[in-house]
Formats: sequence, structure tokens, C-alpha cells
Amino acid sequence: MSLQNLSKIGQLEEHNTNAAQVRQMLESAGRCIVDAKQTSISPETRLDAAYRAITQLSLVALWANGFRPTKSKPGHHQTMIQSLVHTVGLDRNHMILLDTFRVKRNAIDYTGNDVDQASVDECILAAEHLMTWVTAWISDNKPDLTT
Repeated sequence: MSLQNLSKIGQLEEHNTNAAQVRQMLESAGRCIVDAKQTSISPETRLDAAYRAITQLSLVALWANGFRPTKSKPGHHQTMIQSLVHTVGLDRNHMILLDTFRVKRNAIDYTGNDVDQASVDECILAAEHLMTWVTAWISDNKPDLTT
């Protein structure tokens, strides 16, 4: 579904951003990735930090396209992640991988299940890949947001 269609059904609303706001969120996502790599904290917290970076980067991608998720509607994390295909041209398979971390993190939050180390490692790698992808896309397509 296109960004315009998501806006029409109330999942997205218009948002004007600037370079300072984008930079601040990218820096925060970077700190989350660094935190996720800290082996002295629990796997759940590490996965949560990597996932937070993914949502922050997904939000920046929406901002760069003039949108943000509507806070009054449920499913804003799903909308942000699934819109990456449209916002920054992320490969659908990579978006699906990111969305599996959304589902896994949600399940952990509501069940207290343990997190396996492979999931933590994969989520961190996915967050790093998304950071590279989003920052390159912004640099190439929205250079006014990089100053």
C-alpha cells in the first residue's frame, strides 16, 4: 500500500522534518545499536535496543517522505516497518525480516519468553544494515536533511 493510501486510511499523517530532527534520531538509533552489542546486559534488553533502532530508523524514513504514523491508530510499528519498501526502497525480503523482529519482540513483551542469542545477533545485524541503508538513501535523495 502506498504512503498516500496509508495516509488516506488514517495510518499516516503529514509531518515536516528538518536536518536537526533527523540527525538527532539517527544518533539515537546509533546509540541503541551500540547498546544492543553490550554483552553485559540481558538478551531481551539487547534485542529491545536493536529493535528500537529499527523503529527509529523506520520513523526517520517516514519523516524524510513527509509523514509520520498516526498515534491514535494501533499498529504504528507495523506501519513504519512495512512502509520501508516505499519510503527508502528497502528490499521486501529485508522488510519481512525486520517485521519478524517486531513480532518476536512483541511476543517476548507479553509472554516473558527467553530470547535466543541467534535472534539477538540477527536483529543487531539487521539494525546495522538498516542504518546504512537509511542514511545512504537520505544522503542520495534528501541531502537537505543531512546538513
